[in-house]
Amino acid sequence: MGQPRTIWKTPDSFYGTVHRTDPQAKVIYGGQADPARDFTQRAFDACKCASGIDVYAYHTYPGYGQNMNPETMDYGAYQAESPQALRDLVKHYPGIKPDIPFFDDEFNSIPAWVGSDESVQAKYIPRGFVYNLAAGVKAFVWLLAAGTDGNEYDDFGIIHGLTNHDTDFTPRPVFSALQNTNALFSDTKLDPSIEVGGADLPALRRQAGFPFLGYGFRSDSGKTIVAYWLAAHSLPGNVFPPLYATLSLKNTGITHPVLVDVVSGEIKPVSWKSGTTDTLESLPVKDSIMAVTDESYFDWPVLPEAPSSLNLSVTGNTAKLEWQVHGGGPTGIVVERRIDEADSAKESWRRIAKLPATATEYATPVSNGGSGSLTGCAQSMEMASLLIPTSDVELFQLSHNRE
Repeated sequence: MGQPRTIWKTPDSFYGTVHRTDPQAKVIYGGQADPARDFTQRAFDACKCASGIDVYAYHTYPGYGQNMNPETMDYGAYQAESPQALRDLVKHYPGIKPDIPFFDDEFNSIPAWVGSDESVQAKYIPRGFVYNLAAGVKAFVWLLAAGTDGNEYDDFGIIHGLTNHDTDFTPRPVFSALQNTNALFSDTKLDPSIEVGGADLPALRRQAGFPFLGYGFRSDSGKTIVAYWLAAHSLPGNVFPPLYATLSLKNTGITHPVLVDVVSGEIKPVSWKSGTTDTLESLPVKDSIMAVTDESYFDWPVLPEAPSSLNLSVTGNTAKLEWQVHGGGPTGIVVERRIDEADSAKESWRRIAKLPATATEYATPVSNGGSGSLTGCAQSMEMASLLIPTSDVELFQLSHNRE
């Protein structure tokens, strides 16, 4: 990490230029690699730019290189420092916006680190995400797919990178765990009025040796979900012992409760204790997140699987598209077209056909004859591009829809 006076030599002109150019643009401080308050203090003192910072970002890797559970970011992993203490310094620094957002914009728990494995990672990533969410911090996992040609090899990706093994580009267990976490919590905020407790919890802590954490969240649509877990140091091999407790969940509004295992994705109905509407008996308590919500919580549409294996061939002035369709209950296939002319601004995509969900081919006229080639699209679709000798490019894309 460089010296603050060097890094922040002319930030006042920078953030002023950014905000004048686009008043909606955000100036982000960081991401600071460790939650060191002294560095931030000296950076702010040197730059005299606190009022121009819109977002404060930092990274957390508790115990970098070894297995330390994510909650230790606030007690022990950084000795006297912690993200909690860092945020407090930032929020009280003169000139800082009172509602400044915080990003933990790089965190992970690496299965190759000492004392860890992929089962530990699958538990820690959801815990880190929800622990941050409860503190009002947006979290971002580093990273989707490993770039194995760099110094991190295949260690950091939630999808394996290229190592010329059978595991290339396959997901680690954490992939589905993070997917479940995003599906459940991504549009929620902490609701302090929701109380999570229980008479069993003091004994549970003595038995397990780790603190119990429980938080209530509310979605944008007003629905409630409660997350709870033991902030344990998880061991490789998924060996945490089975523990159970009776929990009281007050002010949730949940009428038909279901229990969700965030790591596995299992959902099962549970019942309120007889005569109550806020007590659940004999709930499993694990070193991974369990969630309680109402059966009506799962109200979002599920996208169908994208069409794949898109192929394009050209005969004369006709382009023929062929593809494969998959599951997910699509109601149709949309074909869109865009023509990019040389030295001109790109056009918007234009729908040229709506086909039945079972369709696997489509033919359309093109502007000129040309040779066909394929390009990939990083969204839930594939794109075929037809290269025209005149340097114009005609693009076709298709996707499932539920119209």
